Amino acid sequence: MATSRRTLTGSPAVPLAEVVDRLETGKNRDDSARLEATRRFPVRWTRYYLDLIDPADPADPIRRIAYPEAAELESHPDELADPVGERDRSPQPYIVRKHADRAILLTTSRCHVYCRFCFRRSFPDGEHRDPSVEVLDAAIDYLARETDLREVILSGGDPLTLPDDELRRIVGCLAGIPHLTQLRIHTRAPVHDPARIDRRLVEALTSKLPTWVVLHFNHPREITSETRRVVSLFLEAGMPVLNQTVLLAGVNDDASTLEALCRGLLAQRIKPYYLHHPDRVPGAGSFYIDIERGKRIYGELTRRLGGGLALPAYVIDPPDGSGKVPVG
Repeated sequence: MATSRRTLTGSPAVPLAEVVDRLETGKNRDDSARLEATRRFPVRWTRYYLDLIDPADPADPIRRIAYPEAAELESHPDELADPVGERDRSPQPYIVRKHADRAILLTTSRCHVYCRFCFRRSFPDGEHRDPSVEVLDAAIDYLARETDLREVILSGGDPLTLPDDELRRIVGCLAGIPHLTQLRIHTRAPVHDPARIDRRLVEALTSKLPTWVVLHFNHPREITSETRRVVSLFLEAGMPVLNQTVLLAGVNDDASTLEALCRGLLAQRIKPYYLHHPDRVPGAGSFYIDIERGKRIYGELTRRLGGGLALPAYVIDPPDGSGKVPVG
């Protein structure tokens, strides 16, 4: 398969040595287990996201989301290489299809920041490669042939790491498929690198297809004045904005934090959409929460929010590939 000539679009990555200098004391800078974790599951930080961390707090939730830990080297018998069952639901390379009326198009393997709990975290280490233009076109041809499809979801990696012109081409191709009625874009770029989002990018994503943007905030400290600017650009272009959060031990596993997150999102005109129970991702066991505890947290969140617009649906994505189902 031909390799893509794409380059990562967005702010430059902060060198790992600088990240370590910011976040570690002298005695921990050469921690061999942590360094091995960075080799097994690569690290990438933008300066914007790094600046959200309180470096004096070793339990800082933003640090925990994206900074490697020795615990990533530990394996557990219930962890799965394909925790949400995508491989058996891939009728074409870079296509995932769990439902008859919609499909995911995996546009890239890369993100602006690599989250340590990601269920596709095998992508950056080379198990999956970015599709060449020819392979991506073949995937779009598949979508055009499948006339029962109504929606395509651009995912990855993060599709907004792609250059504007390439995004414009992909969106234009999809808008030309008669049976498609809507487009969804899943991205964490506004959280990791809001400077990536400008009017030119939003224009590249604009087409005749109704387009929904789904973001991925996990903690209220990720909500900033910059994210408000980004959301306004999408909304002004007629793109509703939703959010999906992963319930993560040591990050947001209490009702107070989730309440602040959901209310903060709604204040920025972002609809809390899903609260995901964490997947059984290899090396991410330290983030996992027992489902009964998750139900108790969600019950308290429901009482605090009263079941209104700020309340997301609590779901789990089972490993059989059947798609998300409500917890409880």
